Amino acid sequence: MGEVVGAGLIAHVPTIVLPEETRRELNHGEDSTLVSGLHRLRKEVFDVVEYDTVVVLDSHWATTVEFVVTAQQRRAGLFTSEELPRGMCRRPYDFPGDPALAHLIASKGAGHSTWITAIDDDHLPIFYATTNLWEFLGQGLPEKRWISIGVCQTADTEDNLRLGRALGDAIAESDRRVLLIASGAMSHTFWPLRQLRDHEAAGKEHIFSPEAYAADMERLEWFAEGDHARVLETMPEFSKYKPEARFGHYLMMIGALGEGDCTAPSRQYGEYENSVGTGQVHLWFDRPSAGFPRPHRTAPDPDYLRQTLDV
Repeated sequence: MGEVVGAGLIAHVPTIVLPEETRRELNHGEDSTLVSGLHRLRKEVFDVVEYDTVVVLDSHWATTVEFVVTAQQRRAGLFTSEELPRGMCRRPYDFPGDPALAHLIASKGAGHSTWITAIDDDHLPIFYATTNLWEFLGQGLPEKRWISIGVCQTADTEDNLRLGRALGDAIAESDRRVLLIASGAMSHTFWPLRQLRDHEAAGKEHIFSPEAYAADMERLEWFAEGDHARVLETMPEFSKYKPEARFGHYLMMIGALGEGDCTAPSRQYGEYENSVGTGQVHLWFDRPSAGFPRPHRTAPDPDYLRQTLDV
């Protein structure tokens, strides 16, 4: 029987892979603590915990009519970002996938009234929400498998939780010990282009609005207390501050961990930082004895079955 042995809400911002000199130029001579935080997370978790597969819930990979999970035997190549090719250019990546787990995840979609497809196409694009974190947390560990699941841009909170429930069921049915990475930001509004270069430093004063900063701080407090139920209950309020990908990366993660029944408190790696208006942080949720309950099982929705079976 498989299990989730740890999970994180992790920032993937382009800044982390820039040269240190450039990072310091952007931040008044100081380096980003998001970089040192990732190094510490690697040392304290990824180099220590016994696990087989990392599942990245990738907030940069937007699908439309279904959730998609990568199912290649291996992913390797050079990554250049379409968003910021000047800063992320021809960066090598190379890691094994986990086709068996990917197909098992996809098989659980119908049981949770959602659509999940496993894709093994070697030409499927990859995104820096996956590769940037692999560089810090997976590079040099060639036996560790990495797969990604995209966010669906037509999905709402309930859809994302359904994906998470399916993911949790698949992991439990497998023989895998899994680390989950919800790769993405908290509040996520960029400064307009003509103002953006005045807000590249990491300080909280550069977050897009005081209200967005306050909303992030409120949730950081709840995460530290393990109060995921409150985070879920207040999603409509948090949505006003445009969390990245509608916070789908976090919602999929917490859906796999038991939703509001999950009481795992966060450990923070590095400081909460600004990135051109957006709120960035690394949080890790260890598995306490009862912190990750089994995800809720739900019966298939009749409307979903009618559409799927064309009856």
